[in-house]
Amino acid sequence: MSNANSDAPRETRRSGIRIIRAVAPYLWPADDRTLRIRVVLAMVMLVSAKLIAVSTPILYKGAVDTLAGEGVPPLALGAIGLTVAYGVARALNVGFQQLRDALFAPVAQRALRRLALETFRHMHQLSLRYHLTRKTGGLSRIIERGVKGVDFLLRFLLFSIGPLLLELILIAIILTVLFDWWYLLIVVGVLVSYVWFTFAVTEWRVKLRREMNTQDTDANQKAIDSLLNFETVKYFGAEEREAQRYDGAMRGYERAALKTSYSLSFLNFGQSVLITSGLVGVMVLAAIGVQAGTLTVGDFVMVNAYMIQITVPLNFLGTVYREIRQALIDMGEMFDLLEQPSEVVDRPDARELQVAGGEIDFDNVRFSYDPAREILRGVSLSVGAGQRVAIVGATGSGKSTVGRLLFRFYDVTGGAIRIDGQDIREVTQESLHSAIGVVPQDTVLFNDTIRYNIAYGLDDATQEQIEEVARAAQIHDFIRSLPEGYETQVGERGLKLSGGEKQRVGIARTLLKDPPILLLDEATSALDTDTEQEIKSALDRAGQGRTVITIAHRLSTIAESDLIVVLEAGEIVEQGSHAMLLARRGRYAQLWNRQLADESAA
Repeated sequence: MSNANSDAPRETRRSGIRIIRAVAPYLWPADDRTLRIRVVLAMVMLVSAKLIAVSTPILYKGAVDTLAGEGVPPLALGAIGLTVAYGVARALNVGFQQLRDALFAPVAQRALRRLALETFRHMHQLSLRYHLTRKTGGLSRIIERGVKGVDFLLRFLLFSIGPLLLELILIAIILTVLFDWWYLLIVVGVLVSYVWFTFAVTEWRVKLRREMNTQDTDANQKAIDSLLNFETVKYFGAEEREAQRYDGAMRGYERAALKTSYSLSFLNFGQSVLITSGLVGVMVLAAIGVQAGTLTVGDFVMVNAYMIQITVPLNFLGTVYREIRQALIDMGEMFDLLEQPSEVVDRPDARELQVAGGEIDFDNVRFSYDPAREILRGVSLSVGAGQRVAIVGATGSGKSTVGRLLFRFYDVTGGAIRIDGQDIREVTQESLHSAIGVVPQDTVLFNDTIRYNIAYGLDDATQEQIEEVARAAQIHDFIRSLPEGYETQVGERGLKLSGGEKQRVGIARTLLKDPPILLLDEATSALDTDTEQEIKSALDRAGQGRTVITIAHRLSTIAESDLIVVLEAGEIVEQGSHAMLLARRGRYAQLWNRQLADESAA
């Protein structure tokens, strides 16, 4: 147990150093000389502000001594002149600080922008497996907290902790030179005790904050999940059930937040006791010196000014340290996300896929999501250029996995998939994806206009191109009948459109992409029979001149395919035309007769 506890702070420190090293290149961008100059100027302003800050109490002391008739005023200025100089110095101190912030702001904002963009891009590079196992709401909250953590670290680590350390060193030198080493001893003793107490209690509070973060993420995910499934909640009258589920998560957050609040009160009180003890100790020494005649009243005032100058930021340091500690945790989660390796990556020598006809070969393909359970067991299939091939089978037979492997959401664990003789693992993913158009079972649309969703298939698509593919998908007339036409908002996930309308929009944007290979992944299984026939007509038009692989649930939609492949437990058990397979009276005939019986019963 003791070893675990002693290792935790070491792990935390290593994590903090790792994160700071990761952030450093964004603060000193090698590709932007202007930003580097801004960093240097900001540091110059920082040092200038602190030099002025430690000189102002000396001017204050001179003014007091002059008024009390003690000592020789510095700079041969009278009491009024010293008072004015004191005011000017304070104004310059603030001015340099604000100039420092203004100079550094573009550096910080550029760093935040680059980090956020890099994280966003990396999330799109992660495998489908990762996204299926992680919750989108949780991921968005990790990125949000991580970027805020970087912002806080940039502002406070550089412009609070750093300047404070510089100021403490300068004040320690002044107290030792002008007074006595006892002053330094008291100040150092208080600082060491303060830092130890703050670090020790904060480490305890970090565990409480982690728990609070976990509860916050859980509550946020439950809220997003419930709202995304709004219709399902309504169907089952589960509003109160969802409210209770959300309240349960918030109850856990409430408990964690209260523990955090109580620990904060204890930390603040302890820090106050330590700071006050140091202030009183130094002031007592100065008072003894004034009574003995070795110090002037101005010295007493200057010592008081220096101690206040130290204690004010030290009180703030407690809050800053806690926030920096939390920021490091939040940033750690984000950098862990950035360091998450992509499961499917391009080879260093990957070349562009060259599609001549669109011939596809599955050569003894084996695949498993889990090593303990193989999904595809040596699938071999040849799809000729321009051919229409349908893959059918019962649920769990592996037919949808074939489509995911073709698009290279996953890499095969055995065998190979080739397009026009090129192994898809040896070509770039970008060129592979551009060659394959997918119409999924449930087309998900962006919460934007119909125009935007169709144009998503091609950058800078013209209105003529958009309308052309809309006609081909048999949805142009419907869009024109809407009050706002192509500018109609489709709503969250396209909920303002019917299933058939969403599918047509999906077909249109795939046609706009104009891929040589078309993958229809149960594109009509979620639709009613009438709508299915209409969509089938649009899909038939979409497949003209292309190699088409249809993963089908309803067999009536694929009867006219050139080749039908029947999968069973990850293996091809039959293949041939519709008529040939029916005549064979095998597995396909069983599936066909069962669907006919189900439709008759319905």
